[in-house]
Amino acid sequence: MKKAFVEPPGRGMPKSNQQNMRNTFCILIILFLYNFSFAQIGGQHIYKFLDLSSSARTTALGGELIAVIDDDIALGYKTPSLLNPSMHQQISFNSGLYRAGIHYGLAGFGWHFDNPGITTGLNIQYINYGEFERSDETGFRQGTFKAAEYAVNMGGSFRYSDRLTFGANIKSIFSYMDNYDSFGLAADFSGTYQDTSRNFIMTLVFKNAGAQLTAYDQEREPLPFDIQLGISKRLKHLPFRFSIIAHHLQTWDIRYDDPNAEQDIFLFGEAPETNEGTQLADKFFRHFIFNGEFLMGKKENFRLRLGYNHLRRAELSVDNLRGFAGFSLGLGLKINRFRIDFGQAFFHQGGGLSHFTISSNLREFRR
Repeated sequence: MKKAFVEPPGRGMPKSNQQNMRNTFCILIILFLYNFSFAQIGGQHIYKFLDLSSSARTTALGGELIAVIDDDIALGYKTPSLLNPSMHQQISFNSGLYRAGIHYGLAGFGWHFDNPGITTGLNIQYINYGEFERSDETGFRQGTFKAAEYAVNMGGSFRYSDRLTFGANIKSIFSYMDNYDSFGLAADFSGTYQDTSRNFIMTLVFKNAGAQLTAYDQEREPLPFDIQLGISKRLKHLPFRFSIIAHHLQTWDIRYDDPNAEQDIFLFGEAPETNEGTQLADKFFRHFIFNGEFLMGKKENFRLRLGYNHLRRAELSVDNLRGFAGFSLGLGLKINRFRIDFGQAFFHQGGGLSHFTISSNLREFRR
């Protein structure tokens, strides 16, 4: 069901106090962002599991979805300005299956406060890398050890005006590898513009601004900071919404130095020859994810999804055997009180990611 993002009226607090609180919150977001966002660009990063898709829906749509407003509480995990009143008491459980026994998941819950008009979200993300054999320098086995990482995310959003929403998340990150452990803090900041008359949404988000507070050994490493800009548009005469997301806007050239690459990968295929123009186009399109979602039925209970991530295809394709690397697809179906989603992302010939989500709203069980 298509829902308009309408701000509920506040109760028990004068409008002037609500506006002052929102202005203060906006200023704090800007100051916090200024202090943390400009030192996290480039190099190798830690806590890369934070970049994993938060739900089967985002997996099916290329790995990112930052410009859609509905009741999907998982969207608020990375983009807090998408938190909205329709997520009140929404709950979601997500599980992703990798190769080699690696799996990860996320559980989220949303709550809206009429006074002072703020929607909050609580999410817990984990990744379990499984069990490894411990050996010494001679290859003698000394048992096994495990490795895993966790993030506890709390965030909120508020309506600054009729069309503009701001939000912020704070993440506590825990990681351990055998006898080594690490702790870090990260934050997400985003702003969303919505024009309901034209079914148009645009979002700017700053992801994973923060620092590793305790290192595994002595050297601290940067977090996977990312600046993203996304738009979405729902067509007027067709139950279809498309979205375009630009990522890693803080760095123009995100290609890696591959001495074996004799040709540059162009959009959806190969360039006939290597030249400055095709290299420029490749650098440009590596920043983009394209996706679309069909919303079928009177209440949009059945959804088909397709996505394309050019960076993933450019980095993971095998020459002369590209297959479906970079593409993704999935579907969603609502049955009674539950919505079930499945997403499949194709990485390379060795496999991909299968993702499952089940979500519901606790209010529906009281009817």
